[in-house]
Amino acid sequence: MNILWDFDGTLFNTYPAYTNIFNEVLERQRPTEEILQQLKISFTHAVKYFNLTEFQIKEIFRREESLQPEQTPPFPDLENILRTAEKNVIMTHKPRREVIQILQHYHWEPYFVDIVAGDDGFPRKPDPASYLYLHHRNQIDFIIGDREIDIFPGKTLGIKTCLFQNETPGADFYLFNYKDFFNVIPLKI
Repeated sequence: MNILWDFDGTLFNTYPAYTNIFNEVLERQRPTEEILQQLKISFTHAVKYFNLTEFQIKEIFRREESLQPEQTPPFPDLENILRTAEKNVIMTHKPRREVIQILQHYHWEPYFVDIVAGDDGFPRKPDPASYLYLHHRNQIDFIIGDREIDIFPGKTLGIKTCLFQNETPGADFYLFNYKDFFNVIPLKI
């Protein structure tokens, strides 16, 4: 199986760190659950929802860049799936340098044959251009992401999709932990 992975919130548990950064930058404290709920839709959505200024947005990015890989760990039991897949590719809005730094820290570079990062010039999700590019190069069978915008391009291309830790209708499969992957997802898609 050739799998296209989202990065933040799918491969790596980045939301606790991002939620903390967001809360620090907001002018008044908001409940963690509220921030997480908005970030799970999209960063752009959260920016609009909280009416952030340009200064606040830049400050969020500055603080995110200074996160250490230990602050954004991989999800448990995920490495077993990466080892089993024929090909793993990543599509993320995160800058390539940050992606590579985290993959190197966890010694996960060999698991991925292709990456489209946020600074590669593709339109942002849910535009399917980056997914189409990765599909042509790697014959993607399956897409896993934690937000609707991660699966929309797969639906457009007719590729099976899975939402991770998200029950929003529209995915072909749903996972809440990777320990159950082989019980929920058929090996032949």
